[in-house]
Amino acid sequence: MTAVPFENLDVYARREVRTDDEWSIAKVVERRRGGWCFELNGAFAALLSDLGFKVGRLAATVLYGETSPMPTHLAIQVDLDRPYLVDVGFGDSFIRPLPLDSEGPHDGGTGRYGFVFDGGITTLVSWQDDDTLVPHYRFDRNQHQQSDFEDASTHLRTHPGLQWTRSRFATRLLDGGPDRVTLLSDRLRLRRGDVWEEHPVPADDWERLLTVWFGLTP
Repeated sequence: MTAVPFENLDVYARREVRTDDEWSIAKVVERRRGGWCFELNGAFAALLSDLGFKVGRLAATVLYGETSPMPTHLAIQVDLDRPYLVDVGFGDSFIRPLPLDSEGPHDGGTGRYGFVFDGGITTLVSWQDDDTLVPHYRFDRNQHQQSDFEDASTHLRTHPGLQWTRSRFATRLLDGGPDRVTLLSDRLRLRRGDVWEEHPVPADDWERLLTVWFGLTP
């Protein structure tokens, strides 16, 4: 999450994007790019599997704004002594594995995270300072193949008005986190400890900052 940014540059530019492992691994490893959840969690799941971990792919529904009619997020379940939720493709969120058999709160590295269990549905939540729960996404524990996410990828790339094609962004951890840099369409955000800095970004300086902070070109 430090070396591989979460970004939507290909989607924003309407370039080809696929969900299969061959595509995602080549993009991250050979092309030295970032990507969105299908690419980042897909490639990371393949890496973990090759290293001998028991890995499952989870289909999640993101709970921000208008809820999609289909799951539109790929997350990872890793089974060790207990099941853990792992996610390297959800932007500014938790950065440590979360035990999936406990409500929490758990130390997610960037705050307190945990789960609400309702029958067969699990909702990822975070605790605010006043103990208010903020839901992030929900999922069941059914395991999926990488190809199962192709329809979701197509929906996010082609449905009018969604954030993925409206404005470009990139974000990554700094030195393992929790510090983070995020480049949005018109500003640069830096988190150092508990302090946030925000700087306006002129349009003609955006590509330079993308290279400086992420080593990427559009």
